[in-house]
Amino acid sequence: MKRKSKFVLPPKYILLIMSGICVVAMITCFTMGISGGPLQTVAGYVFVPMQRGINTVGSFLTEKADNLKNLGDVMAENEELRRQVDELTVELNTIHLEQYELENLRELLALDQKYPSYEKVAANVIGTNGSNWFNSFTINKGSNDGIDVDMNVIAGSGLVGIVTSVGPNYATVTAIINDSTQVGGTVSTTADNLIVSGSLKTMNEDMVIGFSNLRDADNEVQVGDPVVTSHISDRYQQGILIGYISSIENDANNLTKSGTITPAVNFEHIEEVLVILQKKQVVEE
Repeated sequence: MKRKSKFVLPPKYILLIMSGICVVAMITCFTMGISGGPLQTVAGYVFVPMQRGINTVGSFLTEKADNLKNLGDVMAENEELRRQVDELTVELNTIHLEQYELENLRELLALDQKYPSYEKVAANVIGTNGSNWFNSFTINKGSNDGIDVDMNVIAGSGLVGIVTSVGPNYATVTAIINDSTQVGGTVSTTADNLIVSGSLKTMNEDMVIGFSNLRDADNEVQVGDPVVTSHISDRYQQGILIGYISSIENDANNLTKSGTITPAVNFEHIEEVLVILQKKQVVEE
């Protein structure tokens, strides 16, 4: 015969019943004015620690709520500080840009004063041929501003190149570093003539262009001597700085010399230029 299983009350229900009894006893003590005795003793052991625990939990939750509020305030303050930093960064970048533009304008003004005999118009570079060098580029002035083909272009410290095509409100400039460019030059310290040739290859290698046909029988030309446009050049105005001699070597014929020139203009960065509004032929006439 199968024995009938004994009923066992789960612990959680036992705890619930005991808690109920304690609560009833506590209420009875307070409502009936009973002091002392076993009920009050039980209440002291059960409810006082419970009250302390409730107070502790309440204090903990209150502290966490205050911390969350403070964290929210800190995050809001941090967001405001970030916004202010962004505004100051934009303002600082604007100041740097304005300072850079001001320096460029001062440089153009100094260049304009360096060649006072020529009438000029300022222009901004608006496009390049995609190369790392400004060997050919477009400016935002054209025939409407008096610009014509073969007009000389200067920037920085000297000669940039020459206008090779013109539209109503734009023009294309071919620089002296372009492979197709040749300029008649003169060593200003000795008045010896030479031919300056553009070369993107040597610009990429050593940031220089070449020269040839220098007659220097007395070996007076030295590294560092300035080279300017020659008076016998057919398209370039006389006396515009091209650059400085950086190397010299004797040719195989032992009559002439060749070498390299470091350009006076930074052909990696050109933003504004001056176009000389007189062509070489007009000046000579």
